[in-house]
Amino acid sequence: MHSILRRLDMNLLLVFDALYRYRSVTEAAGELALSPSALSHALNRLRESLGDPLFVRSGKQMAPTAKAESIAAGISAALSALSASLATKHVFEPRSSSQTFTFAVTDYTAAVVMPGLIARVNRLAPGIAIRLVYSKGFNADEDLLSGKVDFALGFEEGEVPARRGIESFTCFTDDYRVAVRRQHPTINQRLTPELYLSAGHVVVRPWPGQRGAIDRYLESQGLRRHIAVELPSLMIAPPIVSQTDLAITLPQRGISTLFDMQNLAVFTPPFPMPSYTLKVYFGPALSQTPGHLWMREQINALNPATSAASAR
Repeated sequence: MHSILRRLDMNLLLVFDALYRYRSVTEAAGELALSPSALSHALNRLRESLGDPLFVRSGKQMAPTAKAESIAAGISAALSALSASLATKHVFEPRSSSQTFTFAVTDYTAAVVMPGLIARVNRLAPGIAIRLVYSKGFNADEDLLSGKVDFALGFEEGEVPARRGIESFTCFTDDYRVAVRRQHPTINQRLTPELYLSAGHVVVRPWPGQRGAIDRYLESQGLRRHIAVELPSLMIAPPIVSQTDLAITLPQRGISTLFDMQNLAVFTPPFPMPSYTLKVYFGPALSQTPGHLWMREQINALNPATSAASAR
């Protein structure tokens, strides 16, 4: 058994994992307390053992080959599982922990979840660091499987099948609302289907080419709204809505968190819009480690309606 492992220096897998995450010899060497020269020598040994270049220089980065991409998730998961199994301390002590947790987010998911989570974690475990990176997709599966991120905050409409072993739990479910500025010339006391469809709309699409649940629903009914402004980020949406006659349709939490409610009129959509469900995704390798379990408990604690069991 494990014949290939008997021929391989297991320390070289740490080199592979660090280089895959950083794409930089210098940064990977820093994490492993090696000199760049020593890391390069280790990489050459790993290349010989696996019969593949694994990483090739592309501009200022070391880009993984197809072989490296195919084995990265498995190596990351194996190293994480091995570290957890060999750890001498199996009880997570929040107040003394200096662990770093990385979350993949959009500006919307960060705004509605992270302030409350950071405040809670900072109170219970002041030594823990939280790092946010922009998500490359709604569940950032590649980053989760490679170990680049611990959690990804994403949204789903309807039932979505499990993806490549990635697990998830519901953070919260919300209802959509339509917001316009006060003193809007046509939308004031009541929002009718006709007024909704005739209005210009601001739409946020963090990932190019993705159509949202609202437009998919309208098209299923043979309807189409006028999209006047399409944004990659939500941050500029509040001043646009407050200074124009454009409307925006967002989950209620997003509107109450990011907009100035004193200058806003909010309506229930005149169509039966689907609910917004925010999910928390995580990879299987770390799912049972004490720190990971503790962080999931803190996320669930932000929503009293969510039971602790749903995070398991």
